[in-house]
Amino acid sequence: MSELIDNSRIRKEKLKELILKLHHGESQELVRNELLLSLSQIPYGEVVEVEQELISEGLPESEVLDLCDAHSAVLEGRVDLSALKVVIDGHPVDVFRKENAEIRKVTNTIAAVISELSKVEQADIDGKILQLRGLFNNLYDVDKHYQRKEYLLFPYLEKIGITGPPKVMWGKHDEIRELIKGSIEVLQMTGITKDELMATADIILKPAARNADEMTTKEEEILLPMSLDSLTEEDWYEISKQSIEIGYCLYDPKIEWQPEGAEKLSVNESQKSGSNIQLPSGNFTAEEIMTILNTLPVDMTFVDKDDKVKYFSQSAERIFQRNRAILNRDVRHCHPPASAHIVDKILDDFKSGRQDRAPFWINMGGKMIYIEYFALRNEKGEYLGTLEVSHNVTPYRELEGEQRILSYQQT
Repeated sequence: MSELIDNSRIRKEKLKELILKLHHGESQELVRNELLLSLSQIPYGEVVEVEQELISEGLPESEVLDLCDAHSAVLEGRVDLSALKVVIDGHPVDVFRKENAEIRKVTNTIAAVISELSKVEQADIDGKILQLRGLFNNLYDVDKHYQRKEYLLFPYLEKIGITGPPKVMWGKHDEIRELIKGSIEVLQMTGITKDELMATADIILKPAARNADEMTTKEEEILLPMSLDSLTEEDWYEISKQSIEIGYCLYDPKIEWQPEGAEKLSVNESQKSGSNIQLPSGNFTAEEIMTILNTLPVDMTFVDKDDKVKYFSQSAERIFQRNRAILNRDVRHCHPPASAHIVDKILDDFKSGRQDRAPFWINMGGKMIYIEYFALRNEKGEYLGTLEVSHNVTPYRELEGEQRILSYQQT
């Protein structure tokens, strides 16, 4: 046992020495070569302990943040994951990993599109800009992934004394958010030339995608294994139950996970047992109002006053497919880039009070679809959000004469 303790202490001292060399300006390549010569594999828990010790010994968190990418690059592929615990489908760690797989798909596609820019003619550059704008809109969904870490996972780590690494990672989240926001803003500019786009790609687009991609590695090699070792099943259950309030990133979990033996009400059971919702003209249980909303032959999506998608109906006649990954997402990022300016215009007109309704109708797959946006206001006239209602009106356009007798539609 003492030999194992000594081995751990020696590895940690060596790792600390190497990270401090990075801090003092030595190149990543030289430090990585020294790491390869002196250490074969490093248990993930020791990486976290060393980072925590460096902060405790006085290395400012801001400097650890600056070093974060460098020492992650040095450690890449050298972290020992052999003792990693197995998780089942739907566990919060499983959800984080599956979201990471989707994030990597987006960042890989961004990298592929950027690599093609040098071969694209100026006349075709607008198409590439639209493609990149859509990809970065999707990538900004990492905000929900990061929020679940920051507000659900990190507090449990801090309770057991792991404070430094979460703070450092939160700082990286903010950097990535700003890079993605900046990328979206640049891609929304008009008249960008091919040369300007390629220069912008080097300055901000590539770093945004690369940092988001590298964060998935930091999570899967360090944060998630350490969290699995540190948190109880009850902790994970609380994280799981609260996750829906923040939302998911590019992925909608198909299974509601619960620890073995836990007493848990399903979503439907909790709705049945909930108290009545009292309105001026009557009241409902949560189950009743959910059933009413899902029975109406229309699609409904509610966007709150902060432009976040908070609800969508789930009728059998849905026109536009939705999944829970859009919850708490900025509504602008739920529409094609080419129509983002229309969404902005509607929201601005509703918030200013200039308009209360915005109707559209389109032909889709041989059906006439009527789409209308409604500004929601309280009794004082204050803006509460926007309701989108979509309806297949094709059957109504075909009506003739009258039907006054009972006649059920044949299915």
